[in-house]
Amino acid sequence: MSFKSLEDLRAACLDLPAGSDTAASAVARRQDMLTKPPGSLGRLETIAAWLGRWQGRDMPKLDAVKVFVFAGNHGVTAQGVSAYPSEVTVQMVANFAGGGAAINQLARIAGANLDVIPLDLDHPTGDFTQVPAMDEQAFLAAVSAGYNAVTKDLDLVCFGEMGIGNTTPAAAISAALFGGGAEKWTGRGTGVDDAGLIRKITAIEAGLKRHADSLSDPLKIAAALGGRELAAIFGATLAARKNNVPVLLDGFVCTAAAAPLARLHPTGLAHTIAAHVSAESGHRRLLEALGLPPLLDLGMRLGEGSGACLAVNIVRAALECHARMASFAEAGVSEK
Repeated sequence: MSFKSLEDLRAACLDLPAGSDTAASAVARRQDMLTKPPGSLGRLETIAAWLGRWQGRDMPKLDAVKVFVFAGNHGVTAQGVSAYPSEVTVQMVANFAGGGAAINQLARIAGANLDVIPLDLDHPTGDFTQVPAMDEQAFLAAVSAGYNAVTKDLDLVCFGEMGIGNTTPAAAISAALFGGGAEKWTGRGTGVDDAGLIRKITAIEAGLKRHADSLSDPLKIAAALGGRELAAIFGATLAARKNNVPVLLDGFVCTAAAAPLARLHPTGLAHTIAAHVSAESGHRRLLEALGLPPLLDLGMRLGEGSGACLAVNIVRAALECHARMASFAEAGVSEK
């Protein structure tokens, strides 16, 4: 798939499958027969039904779980918005390849394959305080790269990112989509000091002002204020919906990247679960705005898909209980 225009992409975002009510209902009926009080496993029960709905199976499976980490560089780092230099993005991609990052360890223990996809790292996006981060064709190319990464044979996907400075576009997109101004959405990212935080807020305010004409359109917002890795996550989230693959969203950047889909379609993120709420200050507000309660709250703020990958183990636990617990009849246990 290669999206040729914003309108081509918009049409795809407006035509989304609804998932299987039949499969979700079958999962719920089985949950009610298992040896436990109804609802006593809490969200583990609803996770099983969510898997069933989006896989279209009354007995879901997790044989093919994949973590995608998209990497991009950002021109807005010229405004001093990050505590780390842009070359760290390339260095961390090499670290992923060498197996030395947190996500490598978390993917291994979650039984997930890891795919790291760098996106034109030698050419950072435009500094959105001066120009759009991406023109239409660059944006569509990044969206298409993410879209084409997600295939129908996957049972569950996690999306993560690597990109020095990318909490700045995440905050800018959040402010543009949900209002409230730059300060409401801006946190310290990789650990900027007070002066760096002021520079971030100033840069985001400048970007919102410069691209004011685009702020009524979620796709134009993502192009003008985002980044290639965010655009790829958007495309991958859309492809997962089209392919009936459930999604675990990672932290602030990943959630902001997917958020335009929720503004384009009222159930645009129904196939996703927020794996965790990060320590980045805007993330909790963004999850609340999207109506996505997080599974975990561990104070994490690494990115890389780390929180999403950690939550795979919870999803596996939900499926194991659903698939392997005995029913009251099978166990000879009296019902109430």
